[in-house]
Amino acid sequence: QIQLKESGGGPVQAGDSLRLSCVVSGRTITSATMAWFRQTPGEEREFLAAITWSSGNTYYADSVKGRFTISRDNAKNTVYLQMNSLKPEDTAVYYCAADPNSELGSQHSYEYDYWGQGTQVTVSS
Repeated sequence: QIQLKESGGGPVQAGDSLRLSCVVSGRTITSATMAWFRQTPGEEREFLAAITWSSGNTYYADSVKGRFTISRDNAKNTVYLQMNSLKPEDTAVYYCAADPNSELGSQHSYEYDYWGQGTQVTVSS
């Protein structure tokens, strides 16, 4: 089993930056795709970014490319999402996800077996 715990969300102003963290625990990961999604009420989860655990290859949704950066620290078992130039439309619950079965950087939520509980990000104008 893999447990994921996000942190770092909160209320911010438009134009601010935030860094979300996702701590991975439960078992040693040697390969996986780790990803960040977000969700607003009544909407499906939206893919934001993914990173492969072993090689560090990154993948981004067009909507956040250039503003958001995903990274990982294998020694700390932690994945990060650096979010810059935040906009009110970035307001959502942000989720960390893990797919330990591949390193293909999937953008599809159904590929991910493990999810964190989410962290709320609220951007006011």
